[in-house]
Parts: sequence; structure tokens; C-alpha cells
Amino acid sequence: MKPARWLRASIRRALLVVLIPGMLLVFSAELWLAWRTASDAADAAYDRSLLGAVKSIDSSISTASGGLGVELPYRMLEFFELTAQGKVYYRVATEDGLVEIGSPELPPPPEPLRTGVPQFFDGAYLGEAVRVGSYARELTPPLTGEAGSQRVVIQVAETLEARNEFRGRLVLQSVARDFFLVVFASALFGLTVAWAMRPLARLRQDVEARSPQDLTPMNSDDVPAELLPLVGAINHHVARNREQSEQQRRFVDDASHQLRTPLTTLATQVAYALREDNPNHLRPVVEDIRLQLDETIRQTNQMLAMAKADSAPPAPEPLDAVVMAEDLMRRWWPVARLHGVDLGLHAPMSRLAFRGEAALLNEALSNLLHNAIRHAGEGSHVTLALAADEARLRLSVTDDGPGMPPEELQRAGERFFRGGGQQLPGSGLGLSIARSVAQRHGGALRVMPGPEGRGLCVELDLPIDFKG
Repeated sequence: MKPARWLRASIRRALLVVLIPGMLLVFSAELWLAWRTASDAADAAYDRSLLGAVKSIDSSISTASGGLGVELPYRMLEFFELTAQGKVYYRVATEDGLVEIGSPELPPPPEPLRTGVPQFFDGAYLGEAVRVGSYARELTPPLTGEAGSQRVVIQVAETLEARNEFRGRLVLQSVARDFFLVVFASALFGLTVAWAMRPLARLRQDVEARSPQDLTPMNSDDVPAELLPLVGAINHHVARNREQSEQQRRFVDDASHQLRTPLTTLATQVAYALREDNPNHLRPVVEDIRLQLDETIRQTNQMLAMAKADSAPPAPEPLDAVVMAEDLMRRWWPVARLHGVDLGLHAPMSRLAFRGEAALLNEALSNLLHNAIRHAGEGSHVTLALAADEARLRLSVTDDGPGMPPEELQRAGERFFRGGGQQLPGSGLGLSIARSVAQRHGGALRVMPGPEGRGLCVELDLPIDFKG
């Protein structure tokens, strides 16, 4: 399993893998800071003692005899050496080095000394690491023979045994404290993650406990804010499944409702034909059976087209509206001529590219042309027109037949709705199929009176670039 996928497989694992190394990194940084803090604390504490020794020696320096005299505070140095738990060295000298008392090889300060300002630094003396405190002041009076001002330099150095021991104790205390803090924080973090994941576990249990027929929305009252988008997405998915289930149930109901009557009629006609002995009487019955069978086949195809428009996933492809319209004209011109209808095409452009589903659009337009040719009446005109702008495509079928009353125009497009004045057989699905296809393409179906209020105009308003 790839690392990223391995992390995505578990939120808890991802949190632990990301945050625990981060805590260890913080712990490492804390160790370094603890070492620096302990070192600074040890230096500050011991440097004060070192400065005290320097000041004590400085107070015993005298130039009254014309030379440099130092009365060393031996008891103080012994006490300081005992406190330092190591060796102590000192050096008193003029700045030019001509007069020098004590340990002459003590390392010099790394930076020039300022009068009255002590300077502390680490160095080495006789192969041992030492901490050196240096101090310079003006000699008053100067040594005999010196015309100008003269400074004396006092240095005291100690080995680092006690200082390092003190620093180590501080670091160990910090490490122990930080270690227990990290352990406690890790345990608390693990418990917090487990507690925070409980709503997800509850959500999973709620989903698993549902029956396949339960398509009600999930309750989001007790859901944390972070899970509300997930619950919303689940409810949206449930709503789509509920809608699809409702469409399937409606299709079954519609199919049983629409096919029961023609099939019963066919069975009755066939039974009558079987009882008829006179061949001359059989022909009208067979003609009725053929017409009823044609209408049943058409209704079945319409319901299958409606089911596909409701449930199948969109699969748009590049199309040419002019080519599609010309193909429809060739298919429906013989039917129009048979019914005495003048069928025409109005396409002012030579090419009109768009994206859509060819089979469903052909089914929708075929239903519109079928309705217009059948209901417009003999001697009427039916026109398939194309129009477009940069974003929209409009396909309209217009006739100059009797049209529909205004109160029925609002219901046009409802499933199985047929106008009150319709005498021809039909299912009332033609406009419903066209509306479903238009909505599936992100468009709309408009039903309106024809030009000058005569006839009927049905328009499909579709987006040019349908993504699906």
C-alpha cells in the first residue's frame, strides 16, 4: 500500500503518525533548550561566585609602596576552592604584563576588557577546561615610574567539576519532567482521538443498522460540526436513491396502468377474431388489432424512453443540431405527407455544434413532431426551427392547428395528462418525455401558443456545452 493511501486508510493512524513525531521533535527541541537554560543558570550562579573571588582579590591590591602588592585572601580562596569542588587559579598583573603575580599562563580574555566591567569565558589551563573571570580597573596611584594612567587585570579561574554536576542535575530534572509530560500528553492525545472518533463509529452503526428500504434522511442534531458535511452528503445520496426508487416505482405503476388496458383490448379482439367464421368480417378486426398493437408498442417505447431519461447516467457527446434536424425531417416527412401535413425545417445556419445525448434528443423531438402532426390536422403546417446564441440552443416545433386552451397549457408536460378535447388515442407521455430530456440536459421545456395565437409551439431550451 502506498504511504499516502496507507495514511488515508485510518484517520486515527494518520493523526498518530503525524502528531507523535511532531511531539518527539518538540521534545528534542525542549531538551536542547533545557540544556541551554541549565548551562545559562549554572554559569550565572557560579560566575557570581567567581566575581566575588575577583572582587576579594581586587580589594587586597595596594600600590602605596610604589610597587604592586597583593595580600591574598587565602581563607576565601580555600572556601571558594571547596565550593567549586576543583582547582582554583588566580593572576594579578599590570595590563602591559611587566608586573605579574599568580598563574602567568591563564588564558587571556577573547575580547578587550572594559574598565570596571567583568568578563567571563571558557578556556583551558594546564590541559584542563576552566571558567575564567577577568576584571580590569585603574591603579590609583599608578606604579612608580608610570607617568599616565595604568590598569591592573585580575583573573580567577576554576575547573568545571561542580559547575558541570550542577548543570547535569538541572538537565536531568528537565528531561524527566519533559518525558513525563510527553507520555501524559501522548496518552491524553490517544484518549482524545478515541473519544473524538466515537461520533464516526456511531454514524457507521446507524448506517449499518438501517434496512435497505429505509431512505429517510439521517438525524444531524447530535452530530459534531465537523461531520455535518458528511451527514449532508449521505442525506443527499439517500435523497437521490429515494428519488430513483420513487421513479422506478412510478414507472412500474405507470407501465401497469398504461399497458393493462391495451393488452386487455388486444385479448378481447383476438378472442373475437377466433370466434368469427366469416373471412370478410375478420379484416376489420385484424386492422383494429394492428392499430392497437402499434399504439401499445409506441406507448411501451415512450415509457422506456421516460425511464432512461429519469435514471440512466448522462453521456453527452459532440453533436450537430442541423444534421440531427435534417435527419428527423427525412424520417418524419413520409408520416407528415400521409396525414396531409406540410412539414418544414427552419435552420438559418449550416452547422450548429453542441453537446448532448443524441438518442434522447431524437426521442424527445420525435414525440413533439408526432404530437404536432397528429393533432394539427390535415392541411396544417408543422415547422422544426433551430436558433442559438453563445450559450443556449433552442429547438422548437410549431404548428398552426387547434392548439390548447390556456388553462391546459400550465399542465402540459405532466405525465399522462391529455387535453380534454383530444379524441385520438395516446398515452400523454410525449411532452413529459421532452420535459425530462430537457431537464436532464440542464435545460427547460416551454409550451406556448403559436404565432399570432394560433396552434402550439413547444420549445426545448438547452445549454450549448452540456457537461453531464
